[in-house]
Amino acid sequence: MFKAIRDFAKDESGATAIEYGLIAALVSVAAIAALRGMGESLSNLFGVVSGELSAAVISAG
Repeated sequence: MFKAIRDFAKDESGATAIEYGLIAALVSVAAIAALRGMGESLSNLFGVVSGELSAAVISAG
């Protein structure tokens, strides 16, 4: 019984899976933050392009 408990306490095979899980979570959070910032930037860019196109259509017509 004590040998089984001692072997279980020394087993570190689950630690690797937990570390990979934490790394995957960190990468996911970083990707979400980067995409959110890029989305705001693209929204502003398309707003400027839309304004310019509207102005060009009004001045041409």
